[in-house]
Amino acid sequence: MLLLQNARIASENSPVLLEGDVLIVEGKIQDIGTNLTIPEGARIIDARGRVLMPGMFDAHVHFRAPGFENKETITTGSEAAINGGVTGVVMMPNTRPALDSASAVASVLENARDRARIPVYTSGCVTKNREGKELAEIEGMRELGVKMLTDDGDTTSDPAVLLRAMQYATEFDMFFASHCEVPELAGPRALNEGVMSYRLGIKGSPACAEEIIIDRDIRLARAAGAHVHIQHVSSKEGMETIRWWKSRGDVKVTAEVAPHHLLFTDEHIGDYDTNYKMNPPLRTQADCDALLEGLIDGVFDLIATDHAPHTPFEKAQDFISAPNGITGLDTALVSLHHFFVEPGKFGWDLVVKRYSAEPRRLMGLPVPTIEVGQQAECVLFDTEAETTFTREFMKSKSQNTPFIDQTLKGRVDLVIMGSEILLER
Repeated sequence: MLLLQNARIASENSPVLLEGDVLIVEGKIQDIGTNLTIPEGARIIDARGRVLMPGMFDAHVHFRAPGFENKETITTGSEAAINGGVTGVVMMPNTRPALDSASAVASVLENARDRARIPVYTSGCVTKNREGKELAEIEGMRELGVKMLTDDGDTTSDPAVLLRAMQYATEFDMFFASHCEVPELAGPRALNEGVMSYRLGIKGSPACAEEIIIDRDIRLARAAGAHVHIQHVSSKEGMETIRWWKSRGDVKVTAEVAPHHLLFTDEHIGDYDTNYKMNPPLRTQADCDALLEGLIDGVFDLIATDHAPHTPFEKAQDFISAPNGITGLDTALVSLHHFFVEPGKFGWDLVVKRYSAEPRRLMGLPVPTIEVGQQAECVLFDTEAETTFTREFMKSKSQNTPFIDQTLKGRVDLVIMGSEILLER
């Protein structure tokens, strides 16, 4: 039995934080009010000044298992999620072997049940081994609960194959998540084509390499009557393309934006800092500003980190050779508070809607709320404390993030899942 006193309660439906006490009994919220009577035997936590919100949910993470456990495991990845206030995730299927069959999915889900303290879901490949040629074992994966199909890490190259997959899998209420990139245009995937690429002497990837496939895959979804979800959008024109298609109302399209594409530009790369190397690449401040506008306006349905761990050895290579990717689970919620909520660019209601509720709706999962009768799945966040992202603090096996050793305002103090306290600082 747990009584959180004087918490400020956040909801996706209101910009106003409701102050009150929250009583949790046997893993469920039994009562909410002011000056609640303290039940005998209850543990009391003074939450005064802190924000209580539903646990976050990240619909785009790479836990690297099977095949790349030197970068991340399901255990370390899920602990990084808890560390950042995230209580559920969806893994991407670009593992080795790729998650393109019922047997591969069954193995990774069994691993997750044994090794993670939070719900871990997985997507499945559109094509066998993500090669874009032959359809994956879609029906078998669906029977195991897979909802999202994606060849993430690459675009499903053959549009005829993708259209056929959409026509087939849509009947099973599955949807498609698209990594949008024309490889012939993207080149070495090192950084955005522009002033910075010329300055560093590295061939850049133009934004149109992403924007062309955004439009292509939405058009394919419209033809098939399918639902397409556009992943990690990085450019203003890409966002505007999605806005236009949504305004038509004749195709089901959702989209996500990653915190790093809201926060960083190619100027941050500086002296070839590989912590800022990712795909799609960081673009310009004008793109960042447009993406933020799209998030506030609802062009983007959800925030997702694209948590992509790599070893220090890999990231220590030269800029072109180093792999793309940034870790995000440990840092996302604190960074969203520090850079956006604290300065008043958006409120906690947007964070809860876009990083907790909508990702779960995308996956057809129940949405946790801070309401009487609901299972407790919540995070207590201290807006006045600070977090320093040292390597010791981070729970991910890899710490390839620009936030390493930086101090930001805000701290995840408590993570509750049912009757279990997963984290307490």
